[in-house]
Amino acid sequence: MKKKQITNKTILLTAIIGSLLVVGMVTAFSIWSSRQTIAATEEAVSTVSSFYLEAMADRRAKIVTNLINNEFSQMEKALSYIEDEGIESQEELRGTLGRIKELLSLNHFALVDEDDIVYTQYTTYTGRTRHAFLSEKQLDGPIVDTVSLYGSSKQLCLAIPAPDLFVMGKPFKACFVQIDIKDIVDLLAPDDQGATYFGIYSKNGGNLSGTELGPVISHHNLLDSIKGLLPEDVWKETCDRFAKGESGSVMFSSGKVKGMLCYDPVQGTDWELAVLIHESVILDQIRDISENNLTASRNQILCTLVTVLLLALVLLLELRAMARGRLEKEKETSRTFRHMAITDSLTGVRNKHAYSGNEAALNQLIQKKEIQKLAVVVCDINGLKCVNDTRGHAAGDQLIKDACALICESFAHGAVFRIGGDEFAVLLQGKGYDTMMDDIGALNRQIEANMKENAVVISIGWSVLEPEDQKLRDVFERADQMMYKRKKELKAMAESGGE
Repeated sequence: MKKKQITNKTILLTAIIGSLLVVGMVTAFSIWSSRQTIAATEEAVSTVSSFYLEAMADRRAKIVTNLINNEFSQMEKALSYIEDEGIESQEELRGTLGRIKELLSLNHFALVDEDDIVYTQYTTYTGRTRHAFLSEKQLDGPIVDTVSLYGSSKQLCLAIPAPDLFVMGKPFKACFVQIDIKDIVDLLAPDDQGATYFGIYSKNGGNLSGTELGPVISHHNLLDSIKGLLPEDVWKETCDRFAKGESGSVMFSSGKVKGMLCYDPVQGTDWELAVLIHESVILDQIRDISENNLTASRNQILCTLVTVLLLALVLLLELRAMARGRLEKEKETSRTFRHMAITDSLTGVRNKHAYSGNEAALNQLIQKKEIQKLAVVVCDINGLKCVNDTRGHAAGDQLIKDACALICESFAHGAVFRIGGDEFAVLLQGKGYDTMMDDIGALNRQIEANMKENAVVISIGWSVLEPEDQKLRDVFERADQMMYKRKKELKAMAESGGE
């Protein structure tokens, strides 16, 4: 039975039918996927909101914690600085406190002596009535406290003990800094204000930051504001978590407004950091994503249809390209064989056949006087026969490779050829010619050092093109003669112990 021949027309028809099937499948899947995405949007809102806000609350709580820890660290440095100053008067102390402000960025730094007198950069005052932590007879460690100053202004007070600190001949017991909570609020403010809200609260829900937590809660007490928006048991659980300094989240509704509230404790303080986002914000974002996906799917279908129309033309062009590709492959194979023909298989440098080709081309230039800067370096490996006879040809091959590597490294700007079993030639022009003497000197020094270490030893000779030279061979023979003289020198050095 005669087999049916597959023609270009058959291939083209098959491709068109296959493409139409692909378009149908893509279209059906895109429609189904879009419907599934839209159906699952509402279910994902709560989970996305929770993850988003929990991460945001945790990050901001850690920012405050890091700020507090950094302030404590700077205060320790400030105490060490004060101890080293040897302060004897209040004027010197105020000057030191000013320098600490500039050096360590402690803007409201103060010292307290054993009589509870507070020393700042500008004044002194009795601190027991202003600072609750001074009521303790002895401070056992760092203290974090929230204080109210000047009416509604709230500040964070950080204090550490100062044992064994003597200034102006009197003992001091502590130092502290005060940070305006408004400065912390500016540090934590989200980029999407108006969509995401945050605030800092005390354990009883009091608003310490003065920021609005959305239009429902506003700037009021958080726990009181959500009392009527949550089931009684959920509200009590939230109050209990606040009091214990725990993290959590709740969802609430107020009219048509639905919100997700997450809160997280700020380590080292009695604060809770709360973040709120309206459910509609994330819902709108997810819906936008769904609509964008649907639009993208429609565009994908359109692009696929256009692609099918172009596919036939592409296939015809590909068939022609295949023919050209075969021709290029044959050319590449020919180039590969030519490369193999002029490359030494052991070392990877050009072989004697390649040298002969270069020699013929250079001879024409020499005869026409079209070249002036040309040099030949002849290199011969010492001791190759001995290595082959005593250690085997594998060791000999390795010696050849090592010698070739040394030659290539020394004449990086030259053309290296292996023209015999242990003989190499280097043609130098341009930059290689200009740096020849430096390269030869460095190579000879390396070779003499290698003789002491029983490493690769190479005898080299060199010569440059002279005006009377007619062929490259003239230059080569002078270099070859110099190489044999060098070989005798190295042999004599080896017999005398390298001296």
